[in-house]
Formats: sequence, structure tokens, C-alpha cells
Amino acid sequence: MTPHFRFELLAGGAEGPRAGIFHTPHGPIETPVFAPVGTQGTVKAITPRDLEEIGVGLILANTYHLYLRPGDELIKRLGGLHTFMGWDKPILTDSGGFQVFSLSAISRIDDGGVTFKSHIDGSIHRFTPEKAIAIQENLGADIIMSFDQCPVPDDRAEVEKAVERTNRWAERGLAAHKRDDQALFGIVQGGIFDDLRVASVEFLVGLGFPGYAIGGLSVGETKEQMFRVLELVSSILPADKPRYLMGVGTPYDLVEGVARGIDIFDCVLPTRIARNGAALTLTGRLNMRNARYADDPAPLVEGCGCYTCRNFSRAYIRHLVTAHEILGHQLLTIHNIHTLVSLMRKIRSEILAGTFDAFRADFITAFEQPAGH
Repeated sequence: MTPHFRFELLAGGAEGPRAGIFHTPHGPIETPVFAPVGTQGTVKAITPRDLEEIGVGLILANTYHLYLRPGDELIKRLGGLHTFMGWDKPILTDSGGFQVFSLSAISRIDDGGVTFKSHIDGSIHRFTPEKAIAIQENLGADIIMSFDQCPVPDDRAEVEKAVERTNRWAERGLAAHKRDDQALFGIVQGGIFDDLRVASVEFLVGLGFPGYAIGGLSVGETKEQMFRVLELVSSILPADKPRYLMGVGTPYDLVEGVARGIDIFDCVLPTRIARNGAALTLTGRLNMRNARYADDPAPLVEGCGCYTCRNFSRAYIRHLVTAHEILGHQLLTIHNIHTLVSLMRKIRSEILAGTFDAFRADFITAFEQPAGH
């Protein structure tokens, strides 16, 4: 851990639910925490002022997208991502690895890096571990990620290659990283294979990262497989370092992820479903296009303290959604992010009070469990 970062564990240990504070140059992050995703340097359909009012303590921005547009060097010249976005609290950037493999047309992947075509204009680019670090240093986020390869989770031969490559890239990225005001996390890969996950953890822990991300989950495997991997990985990661589960964010997965020792989560879910006209609740989702809400005077969720629920009815939200008014997206986004941030705040208080297990049992009983459970 660099002098600018300190992880203070207040409750819990190596396994099970934990509560802590991750101290960063832009303020403390109270964990467990959910980070809304600001892919292009903005959390879609919501202002930084609204995020601050909700109590968001961390947001994520995307290295791949910001490198392509408007460019990391431009952002550096304009004072870095915090200044560019008008956000003075902690920011996390991913390495761009997932987007390189999922969005772009890859022309070559080798041990040196990845050559790919931009999904925007078809231009040719190359990411190496060193390049990913240099871009993130230009962006200036508080928490940054090693460049990794995210494989199909159940193809053992591919996963073995990806773990080996990710390990070597982690070494190179760590050697290239110069800024001590950024915490560089290693990314654990290994698909659904326990022995490969163990090997990945052991190698990365040996490098001494200040925190560890868990990648390659919620990409097609079953819930049972994901939770099994989380239990295994958490049991062997250092207790005194933060753990970040990448790209997971349903209320059910947040509760179950915390139960398995995860500290940090991010996901596009609350903003994406808002743009599709859905409201997030702790017992499922509401499709606001549904005709039954046309004359409903109730708020989205009774007792919810968000700006949307304090001021507007389901009938009004449905009207905005069906009329394709931008305000509908904004109000649903405010509500959905508030729902997850409030849930994490509640989870944290339950952990500190020693009552998380009872809370979890009640939550699971109430929540509409995902298909397959």
C-alpha cells in the first residue's frame, strides 16, 4: 500500500462479510460500496450533483472508451479525469481489457498485447500492459487496473492461457506504474476452475498489489459457479487488502457478494435498465411501460427517500417513459442508483452491528430470485 492509500478493516476478516474504509487521495471510500459506471466520463442521465446528493462514494470510468474519445492525453492536459468530469471524490478506471476483447475487432492477440480496431471508426490500435497503465496514469483515477485477458469462463484451455498471460501482464504493468497517488489492483482470472483461480491468486498476491479485482465472472457462468468461485478466492486473498468484484450489481448479487467477502462492486445495471424504462426495487423490477401504472399516484417505492420518489408518481414516470421524455430516464436513474447505494449503506450498518446474517436471510426471502434459483 502506498502512503496515499490505507485499507482500514472495521469488521470481519478474510472470509464472510466485511466493513471497512479505503482511504484515497480524493477521500475515504466506505466499504462495502457500489460504484455506478461512468463509461464515457459520465454516469449516464445523471449529474455529479445528483450523485453527490445520493451519497455515491466511488464511480467507475472506462479506459478503452476514454482513450478512443476524447483521448487520455487531452484529459491529462485539462487537469485529469476528476477536473474533466467535475467529480472530486474517488474514481476507479478499468484497464480496457474487457472492452478490447468484447467490443473491438481484434486483429491479433499475443503475449505482448492486443492489436485491435476501434469500434468507432475502425482505426488500428495496440494495447500492451504498459500502454494500459500509461493511459490510466494520464486519466488520473485513484484506483486503476492491470491489463488482463478475460476468457470464456468454461473453456479450460483458453482460461489457462489467459491466466498465464494476465499474470505476466500484471508483472509488466506493476513495473511500468510510476504514480504513487494511484492504487494499482491486480485482476484474478481463472474462469470456473478452482485450481486456476488459486494459481492466479497466489501469483498476484506474491507481487504485492494494494488491492485485488476478481474478473471473469458474470460472463455466462451460473450463479452457483460464481458464488463458489467468490468463496474460494476470498478465502485465500489477503484480509488486509480490498477486494473488487467487476461488473456485478443486482441487489441479490450485492448481498450475496458481500456475504462472500467482497468490498467493491460496479455495474451498468441501474443506469441501463433506467434507459429501458425499468425501476429497481429490493423485491424485483417495475416495468414503467406497464399500463397498470397509468393512473397510479404512488411513488415508485413507498418509503424511498430518493428525489424521484419524494416528488413524482408512478403515473408521471410512466407518462415520461411512454412519451420518450429524457426526464424519465433521469428520474429512473436517480432512483435506481439511490436504491443500490442505500442498500450498500444498510448492509454496512448491519455488518457493523453484527446483524448481517439475519438481514441477509430476510432479504433473500423477499427478493425475487433470479432465474435458475
